[in-house]
Amino acid sequence: MRFPILAAIVSCLPVAAQAHEIWIERDGDGPARIYLGEPGEPILPGGDPEFAKLKAPRILAQPNAAMTRRAGFLEATVPAGDVRAWDDSVFAPWGEDGEKEGVVYYARAGRAETQARLPFELAPVTAGGSRFVLTYEGKPLANAPVTLFAPDRSKTELTTDAAGNLDTGTAKPGRHLLVASKKEVGAASLPGGTVQTLYRITTTSYVAR
Repeated sequence: MRFPILAAIVSCLPVAAQAHEIWIERDGDGPARIYLGEPGEPILPGGDPEFAKLKAPRILAQPNAAMTRRAGFLEATVPAGDVRAWDDSVFAPWGEDGEKEGVVYYARAGRAETQARLPFELAPVTAGGSRFVLTYEGKPLANAPVTLFAPDRSKTELTTDAAGNLDTGTAKPGRHLLVASKKEVGAASLPGGTVQTLYRITTTSYVAR
């Protein structure tokens, strides 16, 4: 069962967008792989049914990064270090006129840098550490639900403390993924038009040895 608050946010999304996230995987300093799908489910051959909607995510500080469409992910050639991307045009705004809703995705791979550079981001408190801080526009978000997916795709529901921090605990070897969501009510502009409710979804993946 999803964490109640996160479930309430996700349940408001259209069927196509429910439980979907964008996340990045990277092995060492190799190419970054950008996915759209459900991280708790096995990746299907050819990718998630909605994968075709992931067309041009923007990689932070690398606007000209070479990107190739593979079977189920986009592959991007980027410099060594943590990778960040965002996309506000995956799903077109939905709902009745005057009550439109939309979603913006943020994604990060790596935990070497402690600085948050995306508007909505989960960053490590110390490089390579198990503690993370969730921030929005540079300010920590207290008492926010966060889901942690383990390498076996099992999940643990966590909550940030009063300072926006959370501890993922002792990590099993393999790739882990943190997911957080935020709902905003008020007019916002997206490539597909103006929406009255905006959902922000952010992910951070990292590999434990």
